[in-house]
Amino acid sequence: MSGTVGTGRLRRGLTARAARIVFAADLDTELPYLTEIDQAHLVMLAERGLVDPRAAAALLREIGALRAADFGPLRDRPAPRGTYLMYESHLIERLGAEVGGVLQTGRSRNDVKATTHLLRARLLVDRLRRELLRLQAVLLSRARTYRQVVMPAYSQFQPATPATYGWYLLGVATALDRDLATLAAVDLSRCPLGAAGGGGTDVPIDPARTAVLLGFTDQVAHAGAAIASRGELLRLLSAAALIGVTLSRLATDLQLWSTPEYDLVEFGDQLVGSSSAMPQKRNPFLLEHVKGGAGALIGAWTAAMATTKNTPFSNSVEATTEAVAPVWNGLSTVDNMVQLTISVVAGASPRPAPMLTAAEQSYTAATALANSLVRHGVPFRSAHTAVGTVVTDLIAERAGGFTARTAADLAARLGAVLGTPVELSDADLAPAAVVAATEHGGGPAPASFQAAHDQLTASWRAQVTDVLRAADHLHQARIRRAAAVDTLQATVLEPVR
Repeated sequence: MSGTVGTGRLRRGLTARAARIVFAADLDTELPYLTEIDQAHLVMLAERGLVDPRAAAALLREIGALRAADFGPLRDRPAPRGTYLMYESHLIERLGAEVGGVLQTGRSRNDVKATTHLLRARLLVDRLRRELLRLQAVLLSRARTYRQVVMPAYSQFQPATPATYGWYLLGVATALDRDLATLAAVDLSRCPLGAAGGGGTDVPIDPARTAVLLGFTDQVAHAGAAIASRGELLRLLSAAALIGVTLSRLATDLQLWSTPEYDLVEFGDQLVGSSSAMPQKRNPFLLEHVKGGAGALIGAWTAAMATTKNTPFSNSVEATTEAVAPVWNGLSTVDNMVQLTISVVAGASPRPAPMLTAAEQSYTAATALANSLVRHGVPFRSAHTAVGTVVTDLIAERAGGFTARTAADLAARLGAVLGTPVELSDADLAPAAVVAATEHGGGPAPASFQAAHDQLTASWRAQVTDVLRAADHLHQARIRRAAAVDTLQATVLEPVR
C-alpha cells in the first residue's frame, strides 16, 4: 500500500489539487507529537496483550529510527491523504501489513488528532507562561525602582491625579496577573485517546495507561465530547486575546508618553527606528507591533469562534481543523508580543523632571485639595465647585500649577468662593505629598504600594512554582515512556519482520 490510492470504501483518492489544499503535510509540527502518541499506544497495546509484543517492539524500533533521523525518510514522500496516513503507510512498507497494520488498533485518526492538539498546546502554553512570568518579573522590578517617580495618572487622556511611574507599572502587572491566572486555568489535563472515532471502542484498551505515559493526569470521560469539542483551544485563544489587549493598552500609553508633546518616557536607540525620509524622527515602532498583534489576536479568536459556531457537536472538519488553525498563529503572536514588551518595558526610561512638572502644572492635586476642605467641614460638592473655580482662574492667569502660588494665597481664593475662612498647608498642594497620603483604596502611597507589590510577588512565585511543577511532571512522563519502550524492546529478542 503506497497511500496514493483510496481506502477499501473508495477506489480512488482525491484529486491532486484538493489533496494539496486539505492534506498539506507539516512534518515538523505533526510527527513529533504523533510518534510520542504511538510510543505510548504501542506500549499499552502490548501490555494489554492486544498486539504481539514482537510487532510492537518492531514498530517502536522503526519509530525510534525515524525520530533519530529527524523524519528524513518521510520528507520527500507524497502525502495524498495527509501526514498521518503517509507515516503509517511507510511503517507498513517497512514492516509489512501484519506488523505495521496493527498501529491503529483501538483508536482512530480522530482521537489521535485531538491528542496531538493538546500535546502541541501544552508546550506552547508552557512557553507562553514562562515568557509572561519574565515580563511580570521585569514589571515588578521596574515598579519598585520607580515607585517614587511622581507623574500624573491619566483619565481619558487627561491628567487626573498624582501617581508614580512605578505604581502605573504595578497596575499593569496586576492586570497581567489576572490574565496569567486565566491562561493557567485552561484544563489540558484530560487525554482524548480512547475516544476513537467519537464513540469509544470495544477493544479493551487502557486509556489511563496511555494518559500517564503522555503526561496527562486524567483519561477520556466522554468519547463524543473528546472528539467534538476543541473548547480548551478556544479558551486558550481567548486568554491570549485578553493578554494581547492588556499589552496593547500598555503600548498605547508608552507610545503616547514618548512623544515630544508629553516627553515623559524615552527609549534607547535599540528600541526605536528611524524614518527613510525624515531624519529627525525616532519611531518607537516596536510598540506598534504590540498594538497590532492585539488586533490579530482578536481576529484569530473571532475566526475560531465563528468557524465553530453552528457546527454539529461531533467530528467536524470545521470545528477540529479549520477552527483550530487560528489558535496556533494566535499563540505565536502573543508570544512575540510578550517578548517585545519585555524589551520595551526594560528599556523604557522615565523622565522624572518632566513627569513632576506635568503633575504640578496640570493641577493633579485638585481632588486632594477638595478633600482637605471636606476635612474642615465643607461638603464635597461645594469643595469641588470651589476648587474648580480657583483652577479656572489660575489657568487664566497662566499660573503653572498650585505650587506656583502660596498656600495662603490659595486659601484666600477658596475662602472667597466659599464665603468662609479656609486653612491650607503646602502638603495640600504638592503632588509628591498627595501621593504619600494615598494610603487607602490601592493608591500609590508607600505602604499601599508595598502591600500590592508583596501580593503580586507572592502570586508570581506561586505561578513560577506551578510552571516548574508542570514541566517536571511532563519530564517524568517522558522518562516513564522511554523506560516502558526500552523494557518492551528488551523483552523481545527477535522482532517480527
